[in-house]
Amino acid sequence: MSTVQAVVIPQPGQVELRSVTLKMPGPDDVVVQTAYTSISAGTERMLLAGQMPHPMLQLPVVPGYETVGRIVAVGENVDAAWNGRWVYVGGAHCYEGINAAWGGQSATLFADVKRVIPLDGIEPRHGVLLALAATAVHGIDLIAPVAGSRILILGQGPVGQLAARFAQAQGAWVAVTDRIESRLARAVAHTIINVDRQPLNEAIHEPVHTIVEATGSMAALASALPLLANGGSILLLGYYQNLQLPYMPLFLKEARLLTAKEWAPGDLLHCRDAIRSGALEVGSLLTHTMPVTEVAAAYHTALNDLDCLKLVLVW
Repeated sequence: MSTVQAVVIPQPGQVELRSVTLKMPGPDDVVVQTAYTSISAGTERMLLAGQMPHPMLQLPVVPGYETVGRIVAVGENVDAAWNGRWVYVGGAHCYEGINAAWGGQSATLFADVKRVIPLDGIEPRHGVLLALAATAVHGIDLIAPVAGSRILILGQGPVGQLAARFAQAQGAWVAVTDRIESRLARAVAHTIINVDRQPLNEAIHEPVHTIVEATGSMAALASALPLLANGGSILLLGYYQNLQLPYMPLFLKEARLLTAKEWAPGDLLHCRDAIRSGALEVGSLLTHTMPVTEVAAAYHTALNDLDCLKLVLVW
């Protein structure tokens, strides 16, 4: 066993770098030296607040599921050709004496080779967006847009941005909303609405088939419900403590309420390939970069700076 530096949330409101102990890798594992991680604002905000509703996520924890690095060692059952490859890792449970939620923010980690995604052919930094891109594409696949579908996406954080790109690529008409101009400036959509400057009902004149909620705000979703077509769908792509919506608009429109749980098998590879081919542009979503030695300041920026869309931690 060895010790490495990792990001640890020891108690609500506190984040720091500290030494943690790695278990011994197994024969099917690859050891990854981390180059970049990122901070998932929705998940890590709730984790830092001690609000994640899951008994396994007790503090202290090593957070993170957006890790990119190079493979520096492989188990005896793993093809040696994996050595030296850039990969994405969606977290790791490889520590002694500390919870991993999801364990990705560590200088070194290991995972089963079947759980890593090779990043051959794409800029490694872009790999930190694979998890959110896969979440977005999984949600859009659930609503299965076709040419002529009308989709309203609330919120232009990373997931909302990526969902809009995927929906438009499938031929849908897409409108997006936000209150932050720097996010709207990066949006890819047919109609872009700053809801602080223009009411939704003035910007959109025909009903939409689907509302994609990517703000985490029930109030934002409730205000958009009058625009939903009869028999329309609502896709929840944020993260919520509770759902609180007026029932009557849902009842009158016979609305379908959908949730998307992370991603389906193959979604990570699909997103990697879309980035590699140029079909999915993600570089503009990486707005901030900070060294991991400034992790407390980085968390503050990622969770509180409204102009920070996605922050890359450099190890």
